[in-house]
Amino acid sequence: MGMWAMVDAVRGLSQDAHCLASIVLRGNGGKSHKERLDFFYGPQAHAYDRFRANFLHGRQPLLAACAARLRGDQEGLVWVDMGGGTAENVEMMSHILDLSRFRKIYVVDICSALCEVARQKVKRKGWHNVEVVEADCCTFAPEEPATLITFSYSLTMIPDFMAAIDNAVRHLAEDGIVGVADFFTSAKYDLPNRQHSYIQRWFWRGMFDVDGIDLGPERRLYLEHQFEPVYEYNSRGKIPYLPVIQAPYYQWIGKRRDYTKKNLVRFPARASDEFEAKRPPAFPPTFLYSLSWEDPREDDKFLNINKDDTVLTLTSGGCNALDLVYQGAGQVVAVDINPAQSYLLELKRIAIVRLPFEDVWSMFGEGVHPKFEKLLKEELAPFLSQGASNFWTRKSRYFKNGLYYHGGMGRLIRAVRALARITRQQHWIESLVNAPTLEMQKELWFSTVGKWLLQANIFTRISAFFVTNPIVLWFCAGVCKGQLNLIRKEDNIYNYVVRCLNSTAEYSHLRDSNYFYRCCLTGKFSRHCCPRFLEKDAFEKLKVDLASEERLLIRTTAFVEELRKRMYTKVILMDHVDWLEQGDIDILCAALKDQVKPGGRVIWRSASRSPKYAKCIEKAGFDVVRITTSDKYMDRVNMYASFYVGIRQGGPSIDETDDVMEKKLSSPGSPNCVLNASTALEQLTQ
Repeated sequence: MGMWAMVDAVRGLSQDAHCLASIVLRGNGGKSHKERLDFFYGPQAHAYDRFRANFLHGRQPLLAACAARLRGDQEGLVWVDMGGGTAENVEMMSHILDLSRFRKIYVVDICSALCEVARQKVKRKGWHNVEVVEADCCTFAPEEPATLITFSYSLTMIPDFMAAIDNAVRHLAEDGIVGVADFFTSAKYDLPNRQHSYIQRWFWRGMFDVDGIDLGPERRLYLEHQFEPVYEYNSRGKIPYLPVIQAPYYQWIGKRRDYTKKNLVRFPARASDEFEAKRPPAFPPTFLYSLSWEDPREDDKFLNINKDDTVLTLTSGGCNALDLVYQGAGQVVAVDINPAQSYLLELKRIAIVRLPFEDVWSMFGEGVHPKFEKLLKEELAPFLSQGASNFWTRKSRYFKNGLYYHGGMGRLIRAVRALARITRQQHWIESLVNAPTLEMQKELWFSTVGKWLLQANIFTRISAFFVTNPIVLWFCAGVCKGQLNLIRKEDNIYNYVVRCLNSTAEYSHLRDSNYFYRCCLTGKFSRHCCPRFLEKDAFEKLKVDLASEERLLIRTTAFVEELRKRMYTKVILMDHVDWLEQGDIDILCAALKDQVKPGGRVIWRSASRSPKYAKCIEKAGFDVVRITTSDKYMDRVNMYASFYVGIRQGGPSIDETDDVMEKKLSSPGSPNCVLNASTALEQLTQ
């Protein structure tokens, strides 16, 4: 440490000591609110900024969240910073948003000493559009309606907080936003992401009350009475010189309750609950799937999505949920019990809404974005749920070396890439995924790996053991114990995997079509071989659809719980039922019977060619047909043993735009009949 740095450190410690002495020893004096603030802050105003910077943690993120919602406006913004103190918020905002965008900035505070520091700062910085006003926040009136009103760690210090909030209501522009960052304690019974215990409520209210700061929940409750919440984040932050102890704080943004027009930049449709869900104990602390492992192209043939559809699907990697929105479903509900899967879909959704195509392609096409942390902080986190924001802040490194190298599936991709490096077969992989024709791909595969797999010598079997044991299958491929048992009842796992790989290589072109295995082999997509949301035209449509309406709901809960909440026309079970015990299957079938509209469709895949639960779904009032099995090539994923469709009985079929789907799908015998795709389509028209 240099001499001047040491001098600055000593000076800083001296200022902190001065502030602490004022807080602990001086207490509150004076009869009026202004007198108390002048008495309290007068001696420490010169050191206010440095000391508070270390524990007013919510200020900068709040300003970033507000700036993200203002960035779509060109100029002429008006900002009123209520209880703005030393104008430090203006200094912070200058690093986030160009201050020239504001026609006027008012820094309003009732404390004379803090206002004097603010005036000196404004003069020193040359901010010609900033006016420091020594006034009461309860009565101050700007010359014109404010685009932005902020209360940054000031609302808890205003005795008549209702009057201050009412004043903000009066002077907020029609499409303006109000932002609040402050300490807080919860109500006795509060939202899950706010809830504090009795001890926490007692301790923090008592500790801050010494300095005349009221942390009760009444202020936020009244805010939400007067304004409609659009963003919330709750957390804890360190307090200087008090090790271990962390004070609860929140960030909150609201809009006028009477505002009904659409401003998609400030108020895009919200998709998820604003809380941090708990991870089930059996799941790793991240997602299992970074992309959806069901082929949407095959689903399309039997779902025939239209604008009147309400669709329920497992979230998985989220690609197929976005695909359903693109196809035109009225509303898509994506549900997963693993919160990390929800957070991944949240990120994909808000990236589409907020970012240009090339940024989204870098993130989810290449899997790498050198400026992800900046984008997350300034453009994405202000629109994510609290859980998703925390998750991606912790996992931002994923976009440094490749998103698809992380999560459960990422382990498998890393293993494939590592094996290629060890055996010096990187060139072989590139040749395979870029083979100009399917015939050339087949020739390359079956002359090497495909042939080796079919020989099944002792070395192959030993190698297979390390790949197909239950632990690897669960943590790398997401194959649960129940699903593994289904496979073993009809086949051995080695034969199952060989059939999957060889059939895929024979019938599915990796260069132009099969983005699933292309990603597994290379850790990324190509521009002409990727999920549909990464195609430019689909991206532009989704950007509007996802922002303008609640077309996509993302929920972290049990599948049946979300199924019970509304009626559906289409339900995509994926391979979910393979995971369930018989008691849970009975509950699911009863819910499907109650919640799927007559004529509605249910589709699912299974690791078994003839899963017993197909009969349970049939008994629940569905006509069931097994479309195809693994006896032949199924689809581009090709890792399941069967694909089923069920049509809900009990009423007229839903009107369809495609003649192929006009009549109810009926089984010629039992749910174990097998139809290939073309035969099934013929059945549908009979």
